[in-house]
Amino acid sequence: MQNVLKFIEENNMFSPGDRVGVGVSGGSDSIALLHFLKENADKLDIEVIAIHIDHGIREESRDEANFVVQMCKQMGVRSYKFRIESLKLAKEKGISIETAAREGRYAIFDSLFKKDVIDKLALAHHLSDQAETILMHIFRGSGMSGARGMEPVREGRYIRPLLTTSKEEILDYINLNNLDYVEDKSNKDNYYSRNFLRNAILPEIAKKWPAVIKSVCQFGATLKEDDDFVNSQVYDDAVIYEEKEAKIPLSYFLYKRPIISRMIIKALKKIGVKFDFERKHVDMIMALASDFENGKRVSLPFDVVAVKDYEYITLFNKKIEVPEFKCEFKCGEFDVPTMGKMIVRRVKDFTPKEGVIYIDYRKVSKSAFWRFRLEGDVFTKFGGGTKKLKSFLIDKKIPQRKRDFLPVLADGNNILAIAGVEISELVKLENVPTAFSVEFHY
Repeated sequence: MQNVLKFIEENNMFSPGDRVGVGVSGGSDSIALLHFLKENADKLDIEVIAIHIDHGIREESRDEANFVVQMCKQMGVRSYKFRIESLKLAKEKGISIETAAREGRYAIFDSLFKKDVIDKLALAHHLSDQAETILMHIFRGSGMSGARGMEPVREGRYIRPLLTTSKEEILDYINLNNLDYVEDKSNKDNYYSRNFLRNAILPEIAKKWPAVIKSVCQFGATLKEDDDFVNSQVYDDAVIYEEKEAKIPLSYFLYKRPIISRMIIKALKKIGVKFDFERKHVDMIMALASDFENGKRVSLPFDVVAVKDYEYITLFNKKIEVPEFKCEFKCGEFDVPTMGKMIVRRVKDFTPKEGVIYIDYRKVSKSAFWRFRLEGDVFTKFGGGTKKLKSFLIDKKIPQRKRDFLPVLADGNNILAIAGVEISELVKLENVPTAFSVEFHY
């Protein structure tokens, strides 16, 4: 991995003093990246922090989480671990397990940025991953923007230092430094699209064309150069942007397809749609522009709706963004974004009142704070029994539109109280002269 430092410098991946989270699964790639960045932390002037996410797909995943924590201790690296119920999330949303895991993973990464825990997030994608990604995008029907592959730096904070490093180089680094790692058994399961491509398709192609990985990546790099040039020719001064809305003049749809398709993608990104649209979705928007019926609309992936609106095609991002909310566990009045106000008092009268809960503050650790719910949160019901927080709120018949905006008192992923709803068994009152009352007004 001799060229990694040069690749980092060429792509300006770090700034002095950056707190760099490293996504660590426990496999060879992420362990090598974690060790490499830790060994070069002084040279790069960064602090390295390990981030492990258990996707809740396999039985052995908890053991792997513990393995990562132990490896981090040996390396002297601070670590955080999280858990996502990917199978349940996939079923609830009607999406693939891979997509559910990815959405949950990036939701956690985004929350770490919002909470100012990390400045950058380093991912261990390497040369073979790049080739697989390019091919998967082509097979899926992506245009040039997808077939160009992954970027070394995305959004200025997601970085891929190993993107030009081969798997062979990574394994050599692992052996040279006597690093332990775990094998993810699911990597052999060809039910998953990427595994099928990696395990069944590419080895057969490599028998005929041994340099397939390098060649595909070179193809992606060439596409990137061409795509960057075409994008530089796109002028969208007349597109009207408002919050989560873009109005593209119908006159723009007279341009050639390479221009208008990029204009659409650019507009989608500006209204918060981060994922690549497929060609067929761009076609649907372009067809709408040719339709004579005003007010006609089409529903698209990622909560996007396109409407023919007189002289414009208007794109709406309907996805509800959960605002940042965090406050200390103490007495006072606190504004809760989009929802109302929370009032916390020290009281001696514990008479039950609607919308008021009582907490034994002596049982609340100093690390606990109020926030909105996250994937992986669990709740110990009053009277005993642990349940996923989402399931508990459903059982309580809390409307879906309110679930993401209820303040919860959290110690890690353990939820001690839900404002206006219920307290956990962990903080129930037991022979106390005073307690904290929490009153929540919508």
